[in-house]
Amino acid sequence: MIFIIFSILSSAGIYVIFKFLDRFKINTFNVIIINYITAAILGILLTNTQVDIIPILKSSWFPFSILIGVLFIIMFVVIAKSSQIVGIAITTVSNKMSVIIPIAVSIIIDPLDVLTNFKAIGIILAILAVFLSVYRKRKVEFDPRNIYLPIILFLGMGVVDSFVKYAQHNFVADDILPLFTVILFAMAAISGLVTKLLRKTSFKDLFNKKILFWGITLGICNYGSLYFLIKALNYKNSIGNTMDGSIVFGINNLGVIALSVIIGLVVFKEKFLKINWIGIIISFIAIYILSKT
Repeated sequence: MIFIIFSILSSAGIYVIFKFLDRFKINTFNVIIINYITAAILGILLTNTQVDIIPILKSSWFPFSILIGVLFIIMFVVIAKSSQIVGIAITTVSNKMSVIIPIAVSIIIDPLDVLTNFKAIGIILAILAVFLSVYRKRKVEFDPRNIYLPIILFLGMGVVDSFVKYAQHNFVADDILPLFTVILFAMAAISGLVTKLLRKTSFKDLFNKKILFWGITLGICNYGSLYFLIKALNYKNSIGNTMDGSIVFGINNLGVIALSVIIGLVVFKEKFLKINWIGIIISFIAIYILSKT
């Protein structure tokens, strides 16, 4: 459970940083690139094994690390575009509701992850809590033809988390984890740099002090969110049992939302609807149920 808590804290840190970036009008994409470079360096620092290129290229997990890394940048672009065109409210709901997909994938691919009645109740409550917690009234209408954006986001984020679960379940043990994250975040950083090159924007912006500070800070949180999530999926208790992936994803997602709401209320003085508070209450009930299954 300690790894889930660290993952939640790291993910909530990402939320706080993005709020500050928006408040201070700092270029988010440049921060994202520095963030991935930082995360890759952290992976290198935590790697105890000797780095040998040929075995890495031949390893079973290598294609997944590349794929997930590229998808990270793609999903970032989709989130940005969706927020601008269809609004933050719908984008947030699509992003958070995507947890349904990795939960389902975990149950399908992991024979030990059995869907009991008690767990099913917890998962249903978790999905309901996510929707109610992030729900916002839409202030402006959007063209229905743009509905493809939140749909792509929902499927894309779900696929990313599902690939993380699949790679963890089949290939990524704790000894491989740091090296896996190095390739993953390095690929995301390279993809970001290529995107910046194609956009023909200045690379000097990356060396701005504010960009470096927020990028490094975000990179530490980003690395922690993925590292501790996989550690939680790999963790075995005193009798050798692991926590079901569906439970890990459910508790992790609910915890991030609940903590983000609290931070938003206390630090940023955000206002929440009654329906959001109902969602938070349900999320704590769902976390309790899932933690007991």
